[in-house]
Amino acid sequence: MANMFGKKRIYLDYAAATPVLRVALKAQTKAYKTYANPSAIHKDGIDATALLEESRKSIALFLACKSREVVFVSGGTESNNLAILGFAQLFEKKDTLIKNSHWITAKIEHPSTLECFRRIESMGASVTYLKPNEDGSINPSTLEDALRKETVFVSIGWANSEIGVIQRIRKLAEVIKTKNKDIIFHTDAGQAPLYLSSIVQGLGVDLLTLDSGKMYGPRGVGVLYKKSSVNLAPLFYGGSQEYGLRPGSENVSLAVGFSKAIEEMASIRKTEAMRLESIREYFIKEVKSNIKEAVINGEGKMVLPNIVSVSIPNIDNEYIALALDRAGISISTKSSCLEGESDASYVIEALGVEKWRAQNALRFSFGTETSKKDVYIASKELNRSIRAYRNLT
Repeated sequence: MANMFGKKRIYLDYAAATPVLRVALKAQTKAYKTYANPSAIHKDGIDATALLEESRKSIALFLACKSREVVFVSGGTESNNLAILGFAQLFEKKDTLIKNSHWITAKIEHPSTLECFRRIESMGASVTYLKPNEDGSINPSTLEDALRKETVFVSIGWANSEIGVIQRIRKLAEVIKTKNKDIIFHTDAGQAPLYLSSIVQGLGVDLLTLDSGKMYGPRGVGVLYKKSSVNLAPLFYGGSQEYGLRPGSENVSLAVGFSKAIEEMASIRKTEAMRLESIREYFIKEVKSNIKEAVINGEGKMVLPNIVSVSIPNIDNEYIALALDRAGISISTKSSCLEGESDASYVIEALGVEKWRAQNALRFSFGTETSKKDVYIASKELNRSIRAYRNLT
């Protein structure tokens, strides 16, 4: 597990999962002692409800929304499913059948979004998958051209977890609402709220997905922000919890941990974004200096400060990722939800670039514990691993 510079492991896979902040873990552990069911009417149940609602209020403050617009779920995947399929089920019950409706998303969305849209397509709806620019951005004009009078729902992620591109969500919202104010606009926020203002009114969205496990909170909890005027149908049945949208006893301790993580990260958002941007720029400079043929995917003006996707010709990206792992450095080849599937990245393929870039991509993602020394070591180990691979072949 040692690398050529020392024995400390270097974790550069923050886009897949973040460590739980100490303050969040402490609050979560303390909340485990409040184990009563929040639905119970006795004092212990009331105490549990108070903790849950305090956490909900904290997240609502972060989003600058009403507490009742915060719905706790099990994570980002469920949040996306509830937003998209929850609306589809409700829409199907209306006078206009879903087969007469039109839905829009982008080709580079998270699998939990794309699979929902494929499900809707199988139900008879018409779906448009927007093609991004080469840097991964969605042109507002491309979205505008795709909108129809039958369009009912649009889902475009705020920041891509693989290449880091940030979409102009406010501008896209303006395009949608100018066409038809009744079209529902959903965004999977990903890790964007760690570095950008998440005031939902400023974004102009109706639905927004948050995932605790990507935001330094405990895994197994997430949030769907649902604007009060938006109606959804539940995906599960058997209880009235979470305003009838998510039945089952709430996990109070996870909600507490998530809210504490959000509070802490919100307090350092601007300084951490600046720090990581400096590290990102330094890492890219080192990689390009050492590996002349390296290409950065999604290299535009609007990118997250903590993600670098790099493609290198004539390598096996899994070999390189495993070589770095043996050297004590953790990275990914693409979204963690796709590891073990097709060799090529569908996100990078959608950019319309050379095929080798999609096949040979490596993702480095940084976080609170990442230093310039870490990425310097990673760049040197990357170069060494590439040379070793090419010597073998």
